[in-house]
Amino acid sequence: MSPSFRPRGPKTVTPKSAEEIDEIVRKMKGEQTRPENYRERSLKIHGWICAKCGREFELSNLHLLTVHHKDGNHNFNPPDGSNWENLCIYCHDDEHSRSILADYLSGKDKKG
Repeated sequence: MSPSFRPRGPKTVTPKSAEEIDEIVRKMKGEQTRPENYRERSLKIHGWICAKCGREFELSNLHLLTVHHKDGNHNFNPPDGSNWENLCIYCHDDEHSRSILADYLSGKDKKG
């Protein structure tokens, strides 16, 4: 049976207190800073340069420099930075598209 896309009636939502809202915001900010922590460490360890193409970055374009996890595991973040390499967004996309292409050519992407 296909899902219905009819509009539903208004939901009654109980308003949250200022304390509850503050707690939600604190939680969300805490979750945001965790992933950034390894990025900041990687930038300090490896510098503001793409490991693949050698492009150097400044503060104005630093958002184009990403951290690539060499083993693909985003939860493995050793403090020495051995699982990271800083890649510009173009090299990062290229790196991931290569693994997709390799999987396709080796037949790993076939379902069944």
